[in-house]
Amino acid sequence: MSQSLSPVLELSMQLMREPSVTPYDGACQDILAKRLTALGFDCQTLLFGDSQATGRDAQVKNLWAKRHGMPQHDTLQTPNTAEKKPVLCFVGHTDVVPTGDETLWTHPPFEPTLHDGYLYGRGAADMKTAIAAFVVALERFIGEHPEHQGDIALLITADEEGPSVHGTAEVVQTLRARGERIDYCIVGEPSSSKRVGDIIKHGRRGSLGGYLTVTGKQGHVAYPQLAVNPIHHALPALAELAATRWDNGNADFPPTSLQIANLNAGTGASNVIPQTLTAQFNFRFSTETTADALTASTEAIFAKHFANSEAHYQIDWQLSGQPFLTAHGALLAACQTAIAATTGEHATPSTSGGTSDGRFIAPMGAQVVELGVCNATIHQIDECVKVADLETLVTIYENILKNLLVKY
Repeated sequence: MSQSLSPVLELSMQLMREPSVTPYDGACQDILAKRLTALGFDCQTLLFGDSQATGRDAQVKNLWAKRHGMPQHDTLQTPNTAEKKPVLCFVGHTDVVPTGDETLWTHPPFEPTLHDGYLYGRGAADMKTAIAAFVVALERFIGEHPEHQGDIALLITADEEGPSVHGTAEVVQTLRARGERIDYCIVGEPSSSKRVGDIIKHGRRGSLGGYLTVTGKQGHVAYPQLAVNPIHHALPALAELAATRWDNGNADFPPTSLQIANLNAGTGASNVIPQTLTAQFNFRFSTETTADALTASTEAIFAKHFANSEAHYQIDWQLSGQPFLTAHGALLAACQTAIAATTGEHATPSTSGGTSDGRFIAPMGAQVVELGVCNATIHQIDECVKVADLETLVTIYENILKNLLVKY
């Protein structure tokens, strides 16, 4: 590797060369464990799922790494309760989404390429560069503060872009069973919008999926009296679902939204009334409502419209994550201070966007934020990140570590 590459760029490119399409890690976590072990981290590989299976049940490789530091001493506490060891955890994923048609890429997706000040390749923004930035920040921080206060941990999964069943969710269950905790959590997702650090995600909406099946009776379009059209019977309920205002949101969250993502029916013939209609819809919901309330309201709408219907419906539900919010406190303050010191930027807290593995960490009682590079090209053809942003992110992470784990 050329000596002209910075440490964060070199490690980013090393990770990006691994074709770790979800739920596979390639050698990414082995690369990370080697670097972390040299820093004094205890690295554990946690395997969950079936090694013989594919898809949702496929085995997932996870890395839990932890380095113990010195206890903090708070002079405001009594001597018996003075010593505390906060745990600061960096959370990330080495898996990436599929590339799509590789012939459409300007540069091969798993051959990281530098061009005009940008690093191109799958994982450039989401999120191998953030993982590299944190490791390099740790190397600098521990080199300067080998006896830092509190513990530092990393939780790295290969199951974030997939079903998220055997990744962070199961690691958290294991940690809880062992009595381990996380106090501060930084998720390295690409949170920034136009400049690194302009946005910090300090919460996320919940995600509730509905899978609808409406069953009628197949027949000839010229003899509708002999058939039951599931499309006609489903449309009024779906229309009411789409028109309903679920709540008004609040100061931290926009109103709950519903989107119908897929709608399928038909045999392919223009003269056949189909037997079945299927639909997929998703709620992104605020703290103003609950998954149970949304489920009950949706079921009531369908029950009303199908009360006298010859068609039958069924809705299967999948709750992917509850909403969470990290209030203004030590972690958010440390991040905003670090960003201001590094870039002069005033970081704006936000709860917009999709879900992340932070939803599994927050129920542990942890303060959780997402902070990473810009998200303009995530999941796209020619995914890329500005090279200069990587060094900026390293410095931000290093300053956060100092703000939280160094007592002046």
